[in-house]
Amino acid sequence: MKTPERIQPNRQVVAFVLMGFLSQAHLEPIRYSVMEETESGSFIAHLAKDLGLGIGELATRSARVVSDDDKQRLQLDHQTGDLLLREKLDREELCGPVEPCILHFQVLLETPVQFFEGELSIEDTNDHSPVFPTGEILLKILENSQPGTLFPLKLARDLDVGSNGLQKYTISPNSHFHVLTRNHSEGKKYPDLVQDKALDREEQPEFTLTLIALDGGSPPRSGTTTVRILIMDVNDNAPEFVHTPYEVQVLENSPLESSVLSVSARDIDSGNFGRVSYGFFQASDEIKQTFSINEVTGEIRLTMKLDFEHIKSYHIEVEAIDGGGLSGKGTVVIHVVDVNDNAPELTLSSLTNSIPENAPETVVSIFRIRDRDSGDNGKMICSIPDNLPFLLKPTFKNFYTLVTESPLDRESQAEYNITITVTDLGTPRLKTQHNITVTVSDVNDNAPAFSQTTYTLRVRENNSPALHIGSVSATDSDAGANAQVTYSLLPPQ
Repeated sequence: MKTPERIQPNRQVVAFVLMGFLSQAHLEPIRYSVMEETESGSFIAHLAKDLGLGIGELATRSARVVSDDDKQRLQLDHQTGDLLLREKLDREELCGPVEPCILHFQVLLETPVQFFEGELSIEDTNDHSPVFPTGEILLKILENSQPGTLFPLKLARDLDVGSNGLQKYTISPNSHFHVLTRNHSEGKKYPDLVQDKALDREEQPEFTLTLIALDGGSPPRSGTTTVRILIMDVNDNAPEFVHTPYEVQVLENSPLESSVLSVSARDIDSGNFGRVSYGFFQASDEIKQTFSINEVTGEIRLTMKLDFEHIKSYHIEVEAIDGGGLSGKGTVVIHVVDVNDNAPELTLSSLTNSIPENAPETVVSIFRIRDRDSGDNGKMICSIPDNLPFLLKPTFKNFYTLVTESPLDRESQAEYNITITVTDLGTPRLKTQHNITVTVSDVNDNAPAFSQTTYTLRVRENNSPALHIGSVSATDSDAGANAQVTYSLLPPQ
């Protein structure tokens, strides 16, 4: 976290005011789609035609593509006006389980300034098979369990989405069990093992079955795991959590090994059947890396730094298992509280270092600001010092244009150092500064001036040729060739 700095009074432009220069932005986004894993350099669209521009305008207006995450995955061919892929795209890497997978970008035309909003939809291909977290699932079932009882099994994960994602589960044929595919509220599909007939531990103490996960691709892909079922002696009370769901808030800058909360379950059985141990149930790798649970006390501790900008909340299923193999389930919801730990960022899109004097309002720079925090921690104020002949103008989203306020005079000041300050509204406030140096180039706007308005020179008569009579002197306030002075005599009136 950066040390907060004192904020000086200055001209302020609030970053979250998005109005202004709307005529420079194309309000309706242009939309394209491409299949993931398409080779780099592939054609996406004839962009110049879609924007209503001539092919040559992309080059003459300095067109470029800018992505929200600053990664240049697209490129413009100024010769043909085509939008091309710069690199092969992996939908799972870009969006994970989010559907649709949209890559947002902007087309920036610099002269004059104009923006077009763009969206590239990354379409999924069936390039991943369902995968179970372990090669074997151990299930303990009491011998007095009744037909129709459901036993949750560990779900498989498929990185693909939609019809290419996981669709159903099946299990190897047997006379005692079948599997039911259950839809979770979050869109995931869970397998439940359903008991079909009464069990007899003395007749068959163990079952070994194969659980199969199938996706909906064409052809479909599959993953398997072994379900090992142990038939247990009777233990007639399962653990029950005292409170569920548990809900807690944790600051994102909480230290490692700090206690998050403790869960508690009770089992009214006695002896080993009443002794409870705790664990995470079907936890993702993210949860297992971020938290740990004490199997004896039920205390959950933090084992990896939290990042609100990455994950805002965790939904954890916890399991209490007694000595006889019966289990109870509970839910823990951990809300990550944002801390102002990200300073604003400023990215230049264009910069003009030299400006001719006497020019009307001129664009010096186009830049974008961003803060990865949320709420007031992510709101920003952008400003420059008051004593400079420049203005900041919001143009599009978080884009700003730095322009001259009035024509500049090189003879008054030939160089300006401009400090752009971006400050968030968090507590404590964080700021970022960027310095720009602008030189004023000379225009021949000053005539030579003699050091005197009248010179009186005296010469004797009958002098010889080439006699030195005296000297005159003139200066010019301009620079370079514009300041070089030559002298000549004009004939008398």
